[in-house]
Amino acid sequence: MSQQAGRQENMICNKCQIPLTLGKVTLSYLGSKFPVELFRCAKCGLVYIPEELARGKMQQVETALEDK
Repeated sequence: MSQQAGRQENMICNKCQIPLTLGKVTLSYLGSKFPVELFRCAKCGLVYIPEELARGKMQQVETALEDK
């Protein structure tokens, strides 16, 4: 397991003060929906999006959708 993955497993929801768990979430942008598995709070639904995902894959999808 990577060091980053270890940190994610120990993350706590700032609002609810409970550990985030890995689960399926649906991201949406410009009317398109994308099912992904990310860490989220089981109580309030807050989703943690890692920086590498936000700056990498999500930015590629955003650019592709905006170019259409």
